[in-house]
Amino acid sequence: MNKFDNISKPLMWSTTLVLAAILAGCGGGGGGTGVPSPAPIGSTCTGTGCVDLGTAANYVILAEAGVTYTPTATTTSTPKITGNIGVSPAAATTIAGFALDLPAGGTYSTSTLVNGAVYAPGYAPPTPANLTTAVNDKLTAYNAAAGMATTGGGLAGGVPGTACPGTGGTGALGGQTIEPGVYTCGGVSLAIASGTAVTLSGAGVYVFKTAGTLTQAANTQVTLTNGALPQNVFWQVAGAVSIGAGAHMEGNILSASNIALVTGATLKGRLYSATDIAMDANTVTQP
Repeated sequence: MNKFDNISKPLMWSTTLVLAAILAGCGGGGGGTGVPSPAPIGSTCTGTGCVDLGTAANYVILAEAGVTYTPTATTTSTPKITGNIGVSPAAATTIAGFALDLPAGGTYSTSTLVNGAVYAPGYAPPTPANLTTAVNDKLTAYNAAAGMATTGGGLAGGVPGTACPGTGGTGALGGQTIEPGVYTCGGVSLAIASGTAVTLSGAGVYVFKTAGTLTQAANTQVTLTNGALPQNVFWQVAGAVSIGAGAHMEGNILSASNIALVTGATLKGRLYSATDIAMDANTVTQP
């Protein structure tokens, strides 16, 4: 053995040990090696007329009383939620159906159903404080949207807009093509009837406000065209929200009540509830 062998072999072993130590130290914020990282927050509305979501934008789903997911045999091992989930002030026990995996001392848990992280108040700091801030930001965004002045907007083709969409301000959105604007429905509920569709057409911000409910019938579609973006669409709803089976919704839903997605419904946007959110084999994707 020559001098080079005597020197190089210890160096090789040292390098191997250093690399092993580096690899062993790599891991996600959940507190364990190989734990997936939280999802990026996705796209948010920017510019004039936007509703500022604040730190609530860090979550694709944010609820105060709980989040429940009912999977089917084909959804248990496939990510169906893209983005982070947060619940506060309710405990982690109110997050049901996700088979959460929380490392010891972790700041977040993970699930095979979620391409992102799941947060609850009982997790390690700074999660509890971050959730409190996010929930407050959610409420601020809800109130800001509720206080926006009606701009009218309009229907495509030059038809004048009204304070509330739908013939005679009925809130019946089905069959309409709607341009950017702030639409105020007061106590009139918003509805997309069976066999109809809604098209949001044009770049800009869309805000739909109602002290009533939002109901979307099964297998109906909300479609965005001509530069409309899901992160620029806001549904401010004081009452309950129901997205029917097989329906597709676009935008950020801010509800002071519960939100229910019926079997197979999909959303491109965000779900925020002051109470609870219930899902059944749904796909929710942040913008």
